[in-house]
Amino acid sequence: MNSPQALASLQAQFPDRLMRPEQAGYDDARKVFNAMIDRYPAAVAYARSTDDASFAVRWAADHGALLAVRGGGHNGGGLGVCDDGLVLDLSALDQIHVDPATRTVRVGGGCLWRDVDAATAADGLAVPSGIIGSTGVGGLTLGGGIGHLSREYGLTVDNLIEAEVVLADGRIVRASADSEADLFWALRGGGGNFGVVTQFTFRAHPVSTVIAGPMFWPLEQAGDVMRWYRNFINTAPDELNGFLALMKIPPVEPYPAALHGMSVCGIVWCHVGTAEQAARDLAPARSALPPMVDAVQPMPFTALQSAFDGLYTPGLQWYWRADFVKTLGDEAIALHVKHAQAQPTGHSTMHLYPVNGAAGRVGAGDTPFAYRDATWAMVIVGVSPDPAEAPLISSWCKAYWQDLHPHSAGGAYVNFLMDEGAGRVADSYRGNYARLAAVKKRYDPGNLFRVNQNIVPG
Repeated sequence: MNSPQALASLQAQFPDRLMRPEQAGYDDARKVFNAMIDRYPAAVAYARSTDDASFAVRWAADHGALLAVRGGGHNGGGLGVCDDGLVLDLSALDQIHVDPATRTVRVGGGCLWRDVDAATAADGLAVPSGIIGSTGVGGLTLGGGIGHLSREYGLTVDNLIEAEVVLADGRIVRASADSEADLFWALRGGGGNFGVVTQFTFRAHPVSTVIAGPMFWPLEQAGDVMRWYRNFINTAPDELNGFLALMKIPPVEPYPAALHGMSVCGIVWCHVGTAEQAARDLAPARSALPPMVDAVQPMPFTALQSAFDGLYTPGLQWYWRADFVKTLGDEAIALHVKHAQAQPTGHSTMHLYPVNGAAGRVGAGDTPFAYRDATWAMVIVGVSPDPAEAPLISSWCKAYWQDLHPHSAGGAYVNFLMDEGAGRVADSYRGNYARLAAVKKRYDPGNLFRVNQNIVPG
């Protein structure tokens, strides 16, 4: 792909939007959210249209080039960049159109969720997504989409209506329940294996002010809190979501300085009902184990969605491990507390995200997201701003996961996987993997789209 003739044709399509290693700005162009990822693509092409994306896909196929597709660049494993190949950057595909009458939203494939949240909030609406506003729409959606609204409105993929997709041969199709139905099924959790999605159409829901925020307990109480929480979240009303975190209190307002850096067990709540409903539904948490800090309050949904953006900024070192979890036994809880006591940095944490409620009432085969019977998606992340601490956070994360994995349901949420091998990918799709492989064979038989949690054509 480095021949002058090959690069000339690419340059002609992207005359002022192709970044090469010899150009100023190349090092910024190759960066992704996780600074532990340090890869050197041969070129970065910035698409401004679906036709641009189609050209780049055909060019990569014609020249045998490795192709990475980058939306927000948030993926922990750094799947938005590659060594020696072509990076197709979609960030300029950032158009958003909200139709309040039909409660639908058309979103460009390069958008970030904070921009979607802001656009939908103007009409009192929201699309279920993740918990960090700087996350890209494309990557999060194609892997499933777990967040604050999952128990009430399902996963992001459960709210996807249509997608505009550039296929491996450069053709542009629209996938929905009525058109390219197999492709549409595969896109809803199968990752970036099937094409470049340049536009999404989502169903939105009435969400504006939420009753939300964290409750914190000293880490010494974590076992009691987790034993209470494991029962509560299975019977809580769908309007109430709460993910559990073993973490350190961040050094920011409104937390008192005396608590900064303190190891705690936290639950971050989000209630989409009225203040009266929220008070009633959260009463058991306040009475069973009165929290040390109770910062639950009314706030715009956009404020909740951006609450972690200042803490988890681009350029940190990240190492991830994850699993789905059905039950939280006493032995597992003791192991969680043990590893939380050894948290290596202030940013490092463990989260248990509920995937029950509305998300759990979708059939296991209705989308590729197969663990609809799980209670939580667990993620352990070692995080530090200091590259010298990369071995420290990685070893802590691996040891934590190795101890907890025997207590898991098996596979993991694909958006939380690092480069862990084909077996982990297959485990994460369970009985849906064979169908995904068949769809892959139909739409990408040459496995052009392989810089991802790869599904081999079969």
